[in-house]
Amino acid sequence: MSSQLFEYEFDEEALGFGKPEPQVTLAKPTGLTRLFQGITLLGSILLLAQIAGSAFTGTWIGFLIGPGLLTLGSALYFWSSMKDRPPGINHDGIRYNGWLARGGGGYLLALLLTGLYVLIYWFPQYLGHSAEGNPTGLVRVVQAPALLLTGGPADRWFLYGVLYSFVMLAMGVRMWMKYRHNRYEKLRTLSVLFFQFVFAWTLPNLLVKWGQPYMELNGVWPLKQDYLWPTKVSELWNGDASLGPVMIVWAGLIALVGTPVLTYFYGKRWYCSWVCGCGGLAETLGDPWRQLSDKSERALKIEHITIYSVLGIVLLVTGVLWVDHLAGGIFPENFGGALKHYYGFAIGSVFSGVVGVGFYPILGSRVWCRFGCPQAAILGILQRFFSRFRITTNGGQCISCGNCSTYCEMGIDVRAYAQKGENIVRASCVGCGVCAAACPRGVLKLENGSTHLERL
Repeated sequence: MSSQLFEYEFDEEALGFGKPEPQVTLAKPTGLTRLFQGITLLGSILLLAQIAGSAFTGTWIGFLIGPGLLTLGSALYFWSSMKDRPPGINHDGIRYNGWLARGGGGYLLALLLTGLYVLIYWFPQYLGHSAEGNPTGLVRVVQAPALLLTGGPADRWFLYGVLYSFVMLAMGVRMWMKYRHNRYEKLRTLSVLFFQFVFAWTLPNLLVKWGQPYMELNGVWPLKQDYLWPTKVSELWNGDASLGPVMIVWAGLIALVGTPVLTYFYGKRWYCSWVCGCGGLAETLGDPWRQLSDKSERALKIEHITIYSVLGIVLLVTGVLWVDHLAGGIFPENFGGALKHYYGFAIGSVFSGVVGVGFYPILGSRVWCRFGCPQAAILGILQRFFSRFRITTNGGQCISCGNCSTYCEMGIDVRAYAQKGENIVRASCVGCGVCAAACPRGVLKLENGSTHLERL
């Protein structure tokens, strides 16, 4: 080989290309970032003081300087630490980060999240829940907003709503800053925060204050399995003469009319990625772990078995309960109650809560949505066979970097579709759009076909 080949020099600046852009490095913490870290730490300390029973526990001052300050400091920290970075997704170092790649930190976080759900569901007394209405500890910290919204003392479920909403708010700021180059992601983040704070937290608690049954208005049967069960329908019908029937009609219309119509036009994303509280938590709190979703064929087979099994079970339970109710109790005594109890324990608590959220740092952010949610199963069937939604691909631009597949939280091998130039029409796709946002070449686009037949 000629020695001239190795001695050849190419001077870009002399040929008019200009100086190369400087290498982007992660910014060092600024004074402002450190200030917000300090606020977060102070809020944590004051929250612990509230749990221990300080003079302000149970008051608005205690709530604001504890959970309020902790949430504010966290949100401002995410904003300040990311505002000076170039817009665009930066995933540098994730595979070597033990907190994000199934390392020791990830398993520790999974243990803490799982432990919190176990305490809320089965051992709430250790959080300060009191059946007599005299909360202590962590539950008492949220007493002031509970009295305002529900008109009664705080309990474990009100505490859960506060934790759920405030975590979504802080991590929603992180989501906004991370994807601020993408209008779709910003609007989607605002949407899930709005529906969580208004439809899933504020209004349901006000219903309790007005003497109505608690009901999350962004919930849909069969995800909220009891919304169309006889006991809930009877409870609503026998409640407020004007409001109860309206709520029954609302639940029925969303489940039986809104679901097929909206899914036809927008795919399952209208609910799973824009409205649903489970999806909202997955997209905010769960975003750091979305790359952990299993992309294997084995995982796909398990997904098909489990999600349609859960759908079948909830349909069966609902049918049995209505038959028993309409026939005047043809099944043995307490049979319906046992059905509801076991479904609530195994599916509603263990699967959707403990595993669905607690295992974010191990299995990814959409464990429940992918493997268990019966509403996602119904939406997926409609999306696969009767929807205009699709993700189009421009295979000629694909460089096979794999970002799209890596960060698909539903375990879809998006790159395989892009390489072949095929449109993506999958039952499991929640239309989060992160595959398109993470693509450096603009290969992927979320859009609708003119009809559901034309989209392929």
